[in-house]
Amino acid sequence: MASNNGAAAAGGGGYFLAMVGSAVWFWQQADGFWEHVGALLQALVWPAFLIYDVFEYLNT
Repeated sequence: MASNNGAAAAGGGGYFLAMVGSAVWFWQQADGFWEHVGALLQALVWPAFLIYDVFEYLNT
């Protein structure tokens, strides 16, 4: 039995790269300690909002 996990791995890799890129972006915009903590939290959820907007755009 062969499994088709290649597509799942590529999707996870893209999500990871988006998360790292957004972490760098938000980190550069932050000034204080708590803003840096907030930047890391934003980086965790930002790709999910991006994917949601892409799906919403594709649905129209």
